[in-house]
Amino acid sequence: MPDANNNLRLFEALELRAEYAARIKTLKDCLPESRQGRSRLSLLDSNEGFYRPSPDFDVAEAREELRKLEIKRRKLNSAVQKANFERRIDFQGEAINLNEALEIRKGLNEQIGELHTQVVNAAHQRVIYKEGRDIVESREVSYAEATKQLDAARADFRELNRSIRAASFETVVDFQDEG
Repeated sequence: MPDANNNLRLFEALELRAEYAARIKTLKDCLPESRQGRSRLSLLDSNEGFYRPSPDFDVAEAREELRKLEIKRRKLNSAVQKANFERRIDFQGEAINLNEALEIRKGLNEQIGELHTQVVNAAHQRVIYKEGRDIVESREVSYAEATKQLDAARADFRELNRSIRAASFETVVDFQDEG
């Protein structure tokens, strides 16, 4: 639901940005230089002849549309970034802007991956049979501790992600919807 000035909410702006990216990709893929690049990579084109634009496809018009879309996307990106820096949310008792929140979320996601690996590794001990006896290598972190750390990171991620999503529905981006 755009606001009274037809500005978008952050979640709508992100959807529109994804649409712009898809439209730009489609137009770029339709341009003759893109087709030529693909045909050079294809081994099947040796006897297929050449390609020319269809009668209802205007290359100049497509290039102009592409240029306009790229400008719109650039302006939308700028408006989204501005909103991300201005909007603040609370995370663990600290007010941070959405840009910081997105960076923290990215770091938490990476940390969750590392902790997952640590939990999987901690679930088993390595046993080496040597000279008639077993040598057991203990893990640096116990399974219980690794699981506790992973659960805490997942809870932090969930809390932060919910705050980011809620803010995306409340934050207005200074960009006019195409409506």
